[in-house]
Amino acid sequence: MSPAALEQALQQLATVRITGELEQARQIFASLKQHAQTLNVELRRTPPEPDTCCGRGCNGCVWEGFYAATEFWREDAVDACRLALASSGMICTESNASPGSPLNP
Repeated sequence: MSPAALEQALQQLATVRITGELEQARQIFASLKQHAQTLNVELRRTPPEPDTCCGRGCNGCVWEGFYAATEFWREDAVDACRLALASSGMICTESNASPGSPLNP
């Protein structure tokens, strides 16, 4: 994947909002793990899927906590991947833009 395509994929993942669907959470985990591997970034463990839900729709359900932790994990993983991508010099950021470029007039 090209650096520009990777940056675009990370931008899309940065704007995704967790909908409370387990399959969506799993797809986000897989995508970000793949991007992190490409960038040689070690991510922290994903939140464990709950196994103690009683199914009664409780306030403070274990699934609510899981999805909140998933959102935090997603934000952290995207930030780590973006930092690695910027540090690699493969993309142009404000800090490494050359004089006269659109990012550094």
